[in-house]
Amino acid sequence: MAESTAGSKAKSTAKKTAKSKSPSIELEVGERTVRISNPDRVYFPARGETKLDLVKYYLSVGDGIVRALRERPCMLHRFPDGVAGEKVHQKRLPHGAPAWMETVRVHFPRYNRTADELCVTEVAHVAWAVQMSTVEFHPWNSRRSDTEKPDEWRIDLDPMPDCPFDRVRRVAHVAHEVLDELGAVGYPKTSGGSGIHIYVRIKPDHGFADVRRAALAFAREVERRAPDDVTTTWWRKDRDPAKLFVDFNQNARDHTIAAAYSVRGNPEGTVSTPIRWDEIDDVDPREFTIATVPARFAELGDLHAGIDDDVYTLDTLLEWAERDEREGAEVPPED
Repeated sequence: MAESTAGSKAKSTAKKTAKSKSPSIELEVGERTVRISNPDRVYFPARGETKLDLVKYYLSVGDGIVRALRERPCMLHRFPDGVAGEKVHQKRLPHGAPAWMETVRVHFPRYNRTADELCVTEVAHVAWAVQMSTVEFHPWNSRRSDTEKPDEWRIDLDPMPDCPFDRVRRVAHVAHEVLDELGAVGYPKTSGGSGIHIYVRIKPDHGFADVRRAALAFAREVERRAPDDVTTTWWRKDRDPAKLFVDFNQNARDHTIAAAYSVRGNPEGTVSTPIRWDEIDDVDPREFTIATVPARFAELGDLHAGIDDDVYTLDTLLEWAERDEREGAEVPPED
């Protein structure tokens, strides 16, 4: 793909602005020019990385971040003063966007409102979003062609506060075992926090409600196989704080999680990083940061590069869901 090539050829020139005491930077990203204001503002206090360092990180993983976001409505987590400051959750594309930025209009039934959300198709879109203080990118699991039909099933292995990471590793292997038996190919990544995410491409044949039901049926099967490690208890207050929650609700409409290669808004600048299955037992998510992931990406490429080639149908999981419901299992309400 051309995105990372464009990013690697980015050039910078200093330029004084009337509104800023410090010089801005102009980056040539592919065919676009992206101006970065306040490039020296520290965003990540643990090592002192700046706004410009963040832009350069995203350019270094251009192919990967664009693949993760391509054609999806995308919520932005913005930190205008760096990650030590206030976080802004933004659905709408920020004001002042150049004409070449792309959006997709989505509807929010609860409020009967619409929003034109960022829709990434090239790495310059990512760079401009960072110029607007975006650190985290949280895409929908559906695409612009039909935002109501997800093509991505997300398995979120979410440890409760007292759950050790060894337990997350064990559950990841159980999830992998179930996926293999289903004939589904899962693509794991660190969450950038304390969990692991697994993505599966699916045919966009079902709405959010059925994808969520299928995800719940899968979660219950994982719980059956690892009852000492896993919970699917809906209400957080009722969960064992030492267990891992398989968060099926991340497949509900308008629920998003950090994309592959998204930086997280913490002082260390950790990254939600694709990993191989054979890395599960040794992986330390804290080691994946904006300082370390570029070299890993240069060496390994995008470990999710083949995800669009492995498409699964949800028929078996929906049969499991119907079985569970016949036996009295309830589908919890969306939160």
